[in-house]
Amino acid sequence: MRQILKNIFILMLSVFWIGGYAQEAEPTNKVIQLTGVIFTADSSNIVPGVHVYVPDGGRGTTSNPYGFFSMPVLEGDSLVFSSVGFDRTYYIVPAHKEEYSLKLLMYLNEDVTYLEEVEIFPYPSEATFKAAVLATQLPNQQDIDYIDRWANSETMALMARNLPNSPNMNHRYFMQQQLDANNRRYQVQQNPLLNPFAWASFIRSLRNR
Repeated sequence: MRQILKNIFILMLSVFWIGGYAQEAEPTNKVIQLTGVIFTADSSNIVPGVHVYVPDGGRGTTSNPYGFFSMPVLEGDSLVFSSVGFDRTYYIVPAHKEEYSLKLLMYLNEDVTYLEEVEIFPYPSEATFKAAVLATQLPNQQDIDYIDRWANSETMALMARNLPNSPNMNHRYFMQQQLDANNRRYQVQQNPLLNPFAWASFIRSLRNR
């Protein structure tokens, strides 16, 4: 009888120990659906194409063209946000009281690298480079030479003197002729042979010969 009671006691201890181990083995972290939008540090622009992943769990996603992302995570997960041109950012999922949902606004700082100025010359010296540039002939160099030749002041003055009247100038000349004809309509035409001053000038010219 005593041996039976001892066996029952040992069996009960084993059941309690296995039950307690099973409870401890169960995961205490619950699954949460993490959703969020990723912005730049000044909140002026969204950041698409950001990699959001959990290195330890091997889970991840990428933000869409509107900077939105959504993925399942566990409480305590360490997330990594990485994108070209931005500093890598880390986020630890906190304990969440609400059921299965967590919303997040993430801000990334720009990673800008300024490179030192580098000068590249295709010639061994600056003087050689300048000489080569000055000796370079443009594809339309002949046309440019013609323009310089014909655009000098003497050629332009000669062309202006021989240039025919424009339609505007012809119209002005015709109108001026009509105006002069109207002004002389009622004037008496003078004959030079009846002008005594013309005869005096003629006689004076004959004496001076």
